[in-house]
Amino acid sequence: MDSMDVSFILNEYGEERENYFNAIAPPIFQTSNFAFKKVEDLRKVFEDEMSGYLYSRGINPTVDILRKKLAALDNAEDCLVFNSGAAAVFASVLASVKAGDHIVSVDRPYTWAQKMFDNILPRFGVTTTYIDGTKIENFERAILPTTSLIYLESPNSWDFALQDLSAVAELAKAEEITTICDNSYCTPLYQKPIDAGIDMSVQSATKYISGHSDTIAGVVTGTKQRMKKIFDSEYLNIGSGIQPFNAWLLIRGLRTLPLRLERISNTTLTVVAFLKQHPLVEKVIFPLDETFPQYELAKRQMKGACGLLSFVIKAERMEQVITFCESLDHILMAVSWGGYESLIIPRCASLTPADFDPANTEHRMLRLYIGLEEANYLCTDLEKAFSKIG
Repeated sequence: MDSMDVSFILNEYGEERENYFNAIAPPIFQTSNFAFKKVEDLRKVFEDEMSGYLYSRGINPTVDILRKKLAALDNAEDCLVFNSGAAAVFASVLASVKAGDHIVSVDRPYTWAQKMFDNILPRFGVTTTYIDGTKIENFERAILPTTSLIYLESPNSWDFALQDLSAVAELAKAEEITTICDNSYCTPLYQKPIDAGIDMSVQSATKYISGHSDTIAGVVTGTKQRMKKIFDSEYLNIGSGIQPFNAWLLIRGLRTLPLRLERISNTTLTVVAFLKQHPLVEKVIFPLDETFPQYELAKRQMKGACGLLSFVIKAERMEQVITFCESLDHILMAVSWGGYESLIIPRCASLTPADFDPANTEHRMLRLYIGLEEANYLCTDLEKAFSKIG
């Protein structure tokens, strides 16, 4: 589809205010079902539930407004919104494979994507090969005659490894393989996988789209044909579509998305600079920092990098990492990212002290999300925590 102005998409597109009393904010159509006056009209929607309003497990007016906006942001033809990012991944992958197929996935994808690949799909004879996605030749070597899907996550959410989306898309199209990219890190404002030739773009709307840490949701965008296929099977049958109130919260979140990303991005650069000069920091990992191994690809492929970064601290014992995290007063220890609040999570949280190896940089790695606070407020909090281990 033709691209639209972002301001138009966020403030007007998909909204027909004359249909709801010229209200500025669209209403929440908090209804389970919809009535019909004509049997013929009911019959038509029975035949194609995506063609009209029948039951809010399928199509709902509030959700439709959100679908249109998110599809337009991705330059995609259509969109489905799910009640979690995990549900969006599950449906898009399940719709792309059949028994006996093979998947090529990047190493260590999102937890629930990997659990699907490792625990659920093998029940049906679907196998997965994990590769280092930073090199296109690794994709070429991994493809089998039965490969039906390539699953990407660019950047991923810990070391921010990228894939060359255009190169992978070109390879996949030549082999008639479907491609899916998790675009949660960048959002559609900073990266558009569909424009790079990827078939479906997936993202956790829980994060930047919501922006307020009060809604869980997932998004899949792509062609109308692909979205219709998912809608008629996985979406309706699993019943994993988003509810009207949560869709309304995401519409509200979209209004301020550019402002929040700009603020977060600017603050992040200040925090990155602070961490890079700190004597207790061994390494900072951020895609748009010149020290990042794929910096040139990041600049070419991404318009921005928002607020998620990792850093490695100098520590001999796991207790030092724990002390650092527990000494922070304002940066909260929690999973996820994209909300108003800054967050941190140590990679060693899944280890016991006996498993901690100071020679393994991942054991000393912390993932930091920068929220909407002032940069100095965050740096002061980080410095206080550093003082406890220095």
